[in-house]
Amino acid sequence: MNIQESISLFQEAQKLLPGGVDSPVRAFHAVGGQPLFIDRGEGPYLYDVDGNRYIDYVLSWGPLILGHAQPDVIAAIQQAALKGTSYGAPSPLEVELAKLVMDFMPNIEMIRFVNSGTEATMTALRLARAYTKRDRIIKFEGCYHGHADMLLVQAGSGVATLGLPDSPGVPAATVADTLVTRYNDLDSVESLFKQYPGQIAAIIVEPVAGNMGVVPPVDGFLPGLRRITAEHGALLIFDEVMTGFRVHLNGAQALYGIHPDLTTLGKVIGGGLPVGAYGGRREIMQMVAPAGPMYQAGTLAGNPLAMTAGIATLNLLKAPGTWQKLEKAAAALETGIASAAKKAGVTVRQTRVGTMFTTFFSETEPRDWSTVKIADTVRFGKFFQKMLENGVYLAPSQFEAGFISTLHTDAVIEATIAAATEAFLTC
Repeated sequence: MNIQESISLFQEAQKLLPGGVDSPVRAFHAVGGQPLFIDRGEGPYLYDVDGNRYIDYVLSWGPLILGHAQPDVIAAIQQAALKGTSYGAPSPLEVELAKLVMDFMPNIEMIRFVNSGTEATMTALRLARAYTKRDRIIKFEGCYHGHADMLLVQAGSGVATLGLPDSPGVPAATVADTLVTRYNDLDSVESLFKQYPGQIAAIIVEPVAGNMGVVPPVDGFLPGLRRITAEHGALLIFDEVMTGFRVHLNGAQALYGIHPDLTTLGKVIGGGLPVGAYGGRREIMQMVAPAGPMYQAGTLAGNPLAMTAGIATLNLLKAPGTWQKLEKAAAALETGIASAAKKAGVTVRQTRVGTMFTTFFSETEPRDWSTVKIADTVRFGKFFQKMLENGVYLAPSQFEAGFISTLHTDAVIEATIAAATEAFLTC
């Protein structure tokens, strides 16, 4: 596989961009080798600058649920661009997309559009603090909610501990009110509420963990969070930036029958363009300026190109049979990869919820960060590189989710399974 142009570009990029990239995981540090520079995407494929084609399971980290350069979405963006790229003023597009999102997720009674998932989660937590008049929040080890200072924390050795800064530049005081505990462990959550009575504003959770690889909630975990927060007057925030429209057409909240107080969204509602959102119960959202005292603003929020891409994407996604087709393809991939590993005598734990999946090189069932982090990352790196050689582009980390699009046809899935069958024999 010739990647000389990618090599040359990466050498140049390292002189201009920190690490040669604009987001850390793109540098391939977790899997070794040389990151690829992409020229274009088309359907289920990526094409690098050297002309190599890859079946893409990253899909821009989730938003491209209809595949790359979907013709109707592109046409809509082109028409919108002819009217201007940004207004800095209200447009009918914001109203239209808001209605669409609420049709999918009726738990959202009011919504505010922002520009990224990080903005959405950061502001949802500020809103929870404003509404409850409390300072402390709970997040779960291994769940990523963006790079706001208060969320860049790691758990200590105990089951439940005060967070410590997980990055230079994050003051200890910034995360002093961020409590970190284990995903899928209700007892540890109960303990925190007993330890800090009347002080916890909210729990924020990925209802299906996706940022330590795909880890589903165990039975009773999400209902337990809903019960605990209701009992203690705290808010429950579902971070569905990744899971929204990915684990179920109506989000994880519909899949598991939970009514969160606030929901954060992104990725799919932008159709590949930068967008995020937070929304929820009307009485809480009325706290947001200018309706209420909690301030949040964004010059590019509600950008007409992003709104247009989201509208086009969601309208196509709700067509009859579309979701069923997606889930069928994901199930076929899950079964095929698991079968290929078994035939090769390689022990993996294959997880999937809806259109999100991960292949863990581990003998332990993924349940939380402690059971996930023991996966064999060296073996995954070898598998990743072999899959790349065989024309399949996976997320360059053992601890990331993969995604399916509507354009991952039976033939594409079969080609992926054939590549995996060969890759397992070499790792």
